[in-house]
Amino acid sequence: MVTGVTEPRIFTPPLRDLSEPDATLGHAVITFADDVLGINLLPWQRWLLLHMLELLPDGTLRFRTVVILVARQNGKSTLSQVLALWFLYVYGTALVLGTAQDLDTAEEVWQGAVDLVVETDDEGMPLRPDLHDLLDRVVMVNGKKSLNLKSGERYKVKAANRRAGRGLSGDVVLLDELREHQTWDAWGAITKTTMARAQALILALSNAGDATSVVLRYLRKLAHEPLGDPDGLHEHAEAVPVILPEDEDDLPDDDDTLAIFEWSAPPGCSVLDRDAWAMANPSLGYTISERTIASACRTDPEWIFRTEVLCQWSEGTLEGPFPAGAWEACGDSASRRAPGAPVALCVDVSWDRGTTYVGLATTRSDGLAHVEVVASRAGTDWVADWLTSPERSDDVRRAPVAVQAKGAPASSLAAPLAEAGVNVVEWSGAALGAATGALYDRVRAAVGEGEAPTALRHRNQPVLNLAAATASTRPAGDAWLWDRKRSDASPLVAVTGALWCLTNGQSAPRPVSAYESRRLEVL
Repeated sequence: MVTGVTEPRIFTPPLRDLSEPDATLGHAVITFADDVLGINLLPWQRWLLLHMLELLPDGTLRFRTVVILVARQNGKSTLSQVLALWFLYVYGTALVLGTAQDLDTAEEVWQGAVDLVVETDDEGMPLRPDLHDLLDRVVMVNGKKSLNLKSGERYKVKAANRRAGRGLSGDVVLLDELREHQTWDAWGAITKTTMARAQALILALSNAGDATSVVLRYLRKLAHEPLGDPDGLHEHAEAVPVILPEDEDDLPDDDDTLAIFEWSAPPGCSVLDRDAWAMANPSLGYTISERTIASACRTDPEWIFRTEVLCQWSEGTLEGPFPAGAWEACGDSASRRAPGAPVALCVDVSWDRGTTYVGLATTRSDGLAHVEVVASRAGTDWVADWLTSPERSDDVRRAPVAVQAKGAPASSLAAPLAEAGVNVVEWSGAALGAATGALYDRVRAAVGEGEAPTALRHRNQPVLNLAAATASTRPAGDAWLWDRKRSDASPLVAVTGALWCLTNGQSAPRPVSAYESRRLEVL
């Protein structure tokens, strides 16, 4: 019988011997679970508590943010409940804040903790009188649920959104299912409740995510870097980086308050590898059986099984506008332009005008179309200088550049770009729907749906993968277009327009610039 692996495959190593009582708060939590709650924690849970609650020599918590990755149904909720109650009753934490993308999920974990406090025997006597005697009240009002102690400590639950936790000061934040955070809004609102707390702990629990899991993906990559990049997350670095400060040298390099503990199957393993099952499922042989996992392996689509059971990341998404696996099948990190092949570009601006993207399309040596995002920056003022810079090759500077007209966010750039000498091509009307459909058909052909002899390849850029994974569509007459308002589809729009410009749009009329209009008036 295969038993789950206690020690995670990837983890932040301790600085000291954790068997010493004063080296970690984990010993106290384990004793509390055993003696007060009557919960016999699993070996992996005990190991994790010892490591994640490591203390520095001055007695303060070493970690401020802890990321825990483990496959579904392995006991994350039980761990959260034990931690929440220990911090309330033993450590005297003023506020424990529990959140999840779905409020029902947060409330279910919270309810489990409440049940441990209020549970009674057949005669109505509290099973855990030490906890029950310190209870003040349980607030059951929807949206305001709270477990309050007589000494003032509280355990509240909130939905993970941009308003969550605002106005509160939290000491311990439990973030469940971090994989569902597709923007930074909720993370920013929730975690900043701890800013005034010197001994705060942010605990993020999840199984593996996909291209839409922007927060978890970023934290995982950040935590893997000092460990030697064990899964090669930096090997194919994003060609268009997300720039946080103006100067990346401004980022602090002495912060070691982020920890990761990842139970996952190694990249490239077979779904039939039972040792890999044990690496991602530390509860295997305790609360999860081999037969259960074998059944899931037989009945699940491969990437459902890899993500949910093996805790492996998908570079695409389990949902989205394209057929399952199609966008991923078009990915080729080594894809390159054939020597001398023509190039076309497209400039697109996000709906909120926060970011401008430049997409490129060309042809490979094997005849397949190639698309990528070649530039991405905040605002719009940089575009003309970038396109005309001597740093660009001659063929890129002379390349046709598609720009949407008639009210699209990028339409305001058409005249300035033309004035700067850019070969602007108007992209509008029926051509918008035709271009969107053409790119969709090429991607669909990658999994054998439809025929597209010149199907495309992309370079697996995270910025483009995310846009393709989260894109929505909107109707436009008898056609449909990518919808910028429901997600940031602009990177996808940029390569869609570039591909259209390469194949259909180069002979289209160029819009007359304001400068040319003034010249015509003078003449």
